[in-house]
Amino acid sequence: MERNDTIELLKECDAGTKMAVSSIDDVLDYVKNERLLSVLENSKSHHKKLESEIHEMLQKKGFSGKNPPVMASGMSWMKTNFKMMMDPTDTMVADLITDGCNMGIKSLNEYLNAYDSADSEAKDMCRQLISVEERLCDNMATYL
Repeated sequence: MERNDTIELLKECDAGTKMAVSSIDDVLDYVKNERLLSVLENSKSHHKKLESEIHEMLQKKGFSGKNPPVMASGMSWMKTNFKMMMDPTDTMVADLITDGCNMGIKSLNEYLNAYDSADSEAKDMCRQLISVEERLCDNMATYL
């Protein structure tokens, strides 16, 4: 069971990093404030680094990564574009990113609990991703 939980947790973390990078990419063109842009690009870089590490961990175990669910990605893209067309401000960017972080933190904690038999390395990776999401969410408060 430990191996299955480990793989499943890593796959969910992989999907989470991809969703985060995609969400950040969706708003970058709307950002006007240079500091906000820097915060988002820095967080994107952290997410991509974790994605690479997760992918490497999965490959060592003979598995590939997981893409976010198509429906979730599509709905996120539509919500982002609709809201940004209606209110193309840094405040709206921060609001969307905060919502995404909160959903990510909630989901990752659920996966951490659901895949309780995962090995410590996978759990640590999930906790690192949660930390990156929490930091990004905290950084958005300035722009709300």
